[in-house]
Amino acid sequence: MAEKETSQQAPVPQEYIVPLAGVFKVLGDPTRLRILQALMGGECCVSDLADKLVMEQSAVSHQLRVLRDAALVQFRRQGKTVYYSLADEHVYTLLKVGLEHVAE
Repeated sequence: MAEKETSQQAPVPQEYIVPLAGVFKVLGDPTRLRILQALMGGECCVSDLADKLVMEQSAVSHQLRVLRDAALVQFRRQGKTVYYSLADEHVYTLLKVGLEHVAE
């Protein structure tokens, strides 16, 4: 087990607590985590995600809306196809660190 950091960190401002809890609530769903893990490899369209995760496209679309509303994914349109990706590097890092933690 790694040694804990001894320096004191500044407390999290109270106005961030509820939004942070909301992010963790969204991340608490295994299906959404599977979608995010798939997006860690790069952007995908809904049909590709549905194939990778062996899910119906409508179910994937529903979960992507929840992830989009939580600002965890972003999208771009190319013709009729919509491609999804992680919203930013922070989301990637959050997932990577979480996966490393549970793998210990």
